[in-house]
Amino acid sequence: MDRDYETLRVEDRGEGLLLLTLNRPEVANAMNTQMGRDLLAFFDEVNAAPGQQRCIVMTGAGDKAFCAGGDLKERLGMSDETWAAQHLLFERMIRAFIGCPVPVIGAINGAAYAGGCELALCCDFLYASETARFALTEVTLGIMPGAGGTQNLPRAVGERRAKE
Repeated sequence: MDRDYETLRVEDRGEGLLLLTLNRPEVANAMNTQMGRDLLAFFDEVNAAPGQQRCIVMTGAGDKAFCAGGDLKERLGMSDETWAAQHLLFERMIRAFIGCPVPVIGAINGAAYAGGCELALCCDFLYASETARFALTEVTLGIMPGAGGTQNLPRAVGERRAKE
């Protein structure tokens, strides 16, 4: 993994372990279009070389958030067509993430809201700090989670707990 990413840090820790850090701490690691592109490229690269990596640990830069969800400032400036293209990009990225043959451990170090919660739910295992918080906050605005959160959350924690 020798590729540079604009919004990610990838560290090879040896013996097949990669540390993947969402690297936009100034905006609580909010996902913008570039982060979607970077995550898609990262998972496409891992998926194209099965057996090269043994484990990925995914975390967020800083101590404020794992990922606060979508970058709302970017979204406000988008046309409907641009937003639709971004949504398709994120769908492709989530499919590449879920299809990853390498176990992904989410090291959740703060807020995992909206799309950030959905990213966490894609991980095979979660390790949450005492400050970790999970929420599909978009539902309070009448917006459906776009990456399967309404299905993945009950599968991960059970239906009753998900309703909390």
